[in-house]
Amino acid sequence: MKCEQLPIHPKLLAKLQEQQFKELTRIQEKCIPEILKGRDVVGQAETGSGKTLAFCLPLLNTITPGKGLQVLILTPTRELCIQVTEVFQSYGKNLGIRTTSVYGGVSIGPQIRDIRFSEIIIGTPGRLLDHLHRGTLDLRFVTILVLDETDKMFEMGFVEDVEEIICYIPKQRQVLMFSATISEEVLRLVKKHLRHPLVIKTQSYVDHTKLKQIYYDIYEQNQKFSLLVYLLNRNTDGLSIVFCGTRRESDAVSKNLTRQGIRASAIHGGMKQQKRSHSLDALKTQKTKVLVATDVAARGLDIKNVTYIYNYDVPKTPTEYVHRIGRTARAGANGAAITLLTERDHDNFRRVQKNDDFVIERANMPDFRKVPFLRRFEQRNHSYRGSPRYSFGR
Repeated sequence: MKCEQLPIHPKLLAKLQEQQFKELTRIQEKCIPEILKGRDVVGQAETGSGKTLAFCLPLLNTITPGKGLQVLILTPTRELCIQVTEVFQSYGKNLGIRTTSVYGGVSIGPQIRDIRFSEIIIGTPGRLLDHLHRGTLDLRFVTILVLDETDKMFEMGFVEDVEEIICYIPKQRQVLMFSATISEEVLRLVKKHLRHPLVIKTQSYVDHTKLKQIYYDIYEQNQKFSLLVYLLNRNTDGLSIVFCGTRRESDAVSKNLTRQGIRASAIHGGMKQQKRSHSLDALKTQKTKVLVATDVAARGLDIKNVTYIYNYDVPKTPTEYVHRIGRTARAGANGAAITLLTERDHDNFRRVQKNDDFVIERANMPDFRKVPFLRRFEQRNHSYRGSPRYSFGR
């Protein structure tokens, strides 16, 4: 379906044309007309399928500027909250519709001020509850509720917070729910809060004919980082995301890559929001070429031109593997998912391989130079003005 055929406000159509959108994705084509009718919708779609515009366009077309808060959108992470807010602000600006993002890790004062003048609030569960308990957020006149990345809400333990927030919203409401997977937990939420919903499922946006999946079987744990450096120096087209299992490992890998002359930055849940945003912006503007991340970056974030995914630590489940590799081989582009496998990763890797949809081929180990991997970076003698001293980890 052509974008110009959508029955939405001319200013929204003009914005689509300005952004050079011509064809709707499957999730957009299926969802937009039903949302415009006021129907409850459940959309199962992978990251990169265009689901944000699938609910952004009909919601902006539906609500009335100047009549107070009408739409509440819940997101599991701060990054996704910011990203969705940017889309709504971009498309809603010429309609006079105001959108405010509400998330933790930043000052609450500006949020309290902006909430009063907004038609749309997009927020993470924890900070939204904070506002509700303070009395700085009134949901009595909300008519549309959106749950974005619902399965991630469950994974991050937010379901009780989500249930509490829903209690503040009138029962006469339209509910939209989007999820990469529809688990038993998600289904229970659907049955409890949605009325005769239309369930729309799309195929993965990742083209597996364009996605090369390989793994390296590394015999010595201390060779893993050296192999990563070798591969990053060799595979330089496009951007790379390196996935680590813990926050500490993400920081250590990022700092060690920088020491090897590779432009890298880290992102994980333990960082302050300003630093997380800085890391993402640096990657999107290609000031850095490598993002070292925990799984917080695997879901929802719109990072274009990612060519390589590196599983520095193997994900624990096939679902996590899917979310990681879904960052590349999108929109007709080629991509590669590379797993660095050591002895301690074998159990997780066996679980991933149980999914018959994955064809992960073993690659021959190349010759590469061994480089040091440092565990501690603090400066021991703070009065020393030269280079800081470092200590080696195992």
